[in-house]
Amino acid sequence: MENVPKSLGIPEYRQKLLARLHEPHVKDLTEFVERIREEQGCGDAVPYCDPADGGINAKCLIVLEAPGPKAVGSGFVSRNNPDESAKNWLELNVAAGLPRSRTATWNIVPWYIGSEGKIRPASPGDIASGWPYLERLLRWLPGLRIVVLVGRKAQRVATRLRSSQPDLEIMKCYHPSPMFVNRKPENRNVLLEELRKVAGRLS
Repeated sequence: MENVPKSLGIPEYRQKLLARLHEPHVKDLTEFVERIREEQGCGDAVPYCDPADGGINAKCLIVLEAPGPKAVGSGFVSRNNPDESAKNWLELNVAAGLPRSRTATWNIVPWYIGSEGKIRPASPGDIASGWPYLERLLRWLPGLRIVVLVGRKAQRVATRLRSSQPDLEIMKCYHPSPMFVNRKPENRNVLLEELRKVAGRLS
């Protein structure tokens, strides 16, 4: 089910992932999410990292903007979430040959920033509030080599990230939203080529 789009919409698969939250490769990240929830007082508005990904063994960290309502509903930051952006991302990663076992996924704003099931764009204040948690997350990824900033909002931390983590390679790509991917036929290939570059850097 790991490479099946929208599989987190299947309750049985979601339960399997929840049962894996304390496996060795993801246990520290699970506890980190729970500390953020406690510090921010926001409960499950901070989704867990997906145990189907590489966890603390990741060589590549994918940083998106903020969790959407489907991520909050499933409880995971995951390419298997039941929404079109996640579907595009899963399919493009598979096509690019980017193994999920070598990646972890995070959001520059790790908590939900919306209301009534509709997310709003991240503000500069949201990004500033989320930045310290990205810095803390990086401590749990000792083998990390590449950070991929996905979308314009996440890319706002590029300069700060290069300054604080000069040994990491910072790469950028478009967000896999239907608004981008479906707007022009060639846009899917643009994003695919960007991900192939990431896969090549990991080879």
